[in-house]
Amino acid sequence: MKHSLLVLIILSSTLSLWASEKNAANNSKTANLTEANRAIVSRFVDLFYRQKKVRAAFEAYVSENYTQHNPEIADGREAAIMVLEPMFSKPTFTVDVKRIIVDGDIAVVHLFARSNPEERGGSVMDMFRLKNGKIVEHWDVLQTIPEKSANPHPMF
Repeated sequence: MKHSLLVLIILSSTLSLWASEKNAANNSKTANLTEANRAIVSRFVDLFYRQKKVRAAFEAYVSENYTQHNPEIADGREAAIMVLEPMFSKPTFTVDVKRIIVDGDIAVVHLFARSNPEERGGSVMDMFRLKNGKIVEHWDVLQTIPEKSANPHPMF
């Protein structure tokens, strides 16, 4: 009985140590992926949102077979460029990136966008999935800034 209990304790300790090492390795892989993808998304954000170089940003950082979840834009990198270039080329169109959040293969860019200085604009969250160093998928959420808010909290 004592021998069986000792074997059980040793086996349990060994399994626990193995699981802990495996978890640490997985956490390290996720952290490395997050940092690599944060660098990619940061460069994309600068080129696309800040410099408004739509084609250059998409050709450098977006997969040709990009999956688009916005129902108003077709799949594919070229379809996104065709819709976004006219909008971003307007001199009155402005984007103010508020935050970039990256976790593993998912990135979210929260921004304030306006077609012109006279309009209230909106809060936009673009979510991207990355694979092998490229953006391969996109979702977005758009929220118009209301004239009056039901609460005192800012949208940004």
